[in-house]
Amino acid sequence: MPPLLFVVILPPKISHGDTMIALLRQRRSTRKFTAQPVDDKQIDQLLEAGLLAPSSKDTRPVEFVAVTDKAMIAALAACRDAGTMALKTASLAIAVVANTRKSDVWVENAAIAAMLIQLEAEHLGLGSTWVQMRLRTNGDQTAEAAVRAALGIPEDYGVLCVLAVGHKDELKSPRQLTASDQAHVHRERF
Repeated sequence: MPPLLFVVILPPKISHGDTMIALLRQRRSTRKFTAQPVDDKQIDQLLEAGLLAPSSKDTRPVEFVAVTDKAMIAALAACRDAGTMALKTASLAIAVVANTRKSDVWVENAAIAAMLIQLEAEHLGLGSTWVQMRLRTNGDQTAEAAVRAALGIPEDYGVLCVLAVGHKDELKSPRQLTASDQAHVHRERF
């Protein structure tokens, strides 16, 4: 009997020549990762993408805490009551925080930076997902307070999210817009 042959079809990797729209279609939330670690060069590129994010009045209030220690990533997963499944297999977690004294729109600034990191992750062939911490709970305290305590973040810093990052262990088709998606677009007036 001949040996069994398995064929795995991977989604196409985005190349430098592809458009931004192709990258946006390809980026999907990944909640299951392989055990392969994200290498230091990739971590540096992800953090550089976040640092290049624009900010209101160029105040640059956003900072990042990159975590590769499995025990600390597990501690971050425990900082929120639910919705942290992606952190259970992620080999990298990036806490996206901001100095609330520097900007009254720190949430928006941090959100832009977090999204740029996720787009760079996709560009590098990595998966990622956003794990919301702001306005979420951890028992009788906030998830933000739990993350601050776990990572030693000062009280005057807001914690927006923790990004779970790693090598994808699930495949998703690129997003295709539908007629109902297009109904969300208005021109000139609502």
